[in-house]
Amino acid sequence: MSQILGEFDCKIDAKGRMRLPSTLLKKLVEGEGESFVINRGFEKCLVLYTKKEWEKITYRINKLNTYVKKNREFVRYFYRGATEVTPDSADRVLLTKRLLEYAGIDKDVVLAPIKGTIEIWARERFDRNVEEEPENFEALAEDVMGDLEDENEVI
Repeated sequence: MSQILGEFDCKIDAKGRMRLPSTLLKKLVEGEGESFVINRGFEKCLVLYTKKEWEKITYRINKLNTYVKKNREFVRYFYRGATEVTPDSADRVLLTKRLLEYAGIDKDVVLAPIKGTIEIWARERFDRNVEEEPENFEALAEDVMGDLEDENEVI
């Protein structure tokens, strides 16, 4: 999957279905098949994973020692709500009621790509997060990205 940029506005219909924008869907399925996993995110959003991304993450998670309590709790919480979805003929995916409730999603959503996944946000929460930009983004960027070895590295 090539890098996806931008934000996508979508709506949830009365049956809990969300139509994936065709430009986004095309990028998501490039060589990856058409089924996805949707799960809870960390900040009261949902996350859509391609099967390939889901397998990479779960491979690492499944290596955790579940005899360690914090690992067991993390694994249990991480997998809770994970749902495999396949777009229907109208490019819609069905979001479960529990996932919609978790993310506070009613009707309007924003899809925001982040590191190989797509976050699905209730419009209001997404807008609040954008408004709550860090006071000093420059300092945050230096803190997070400042120790990179070679910024001119060719990929």
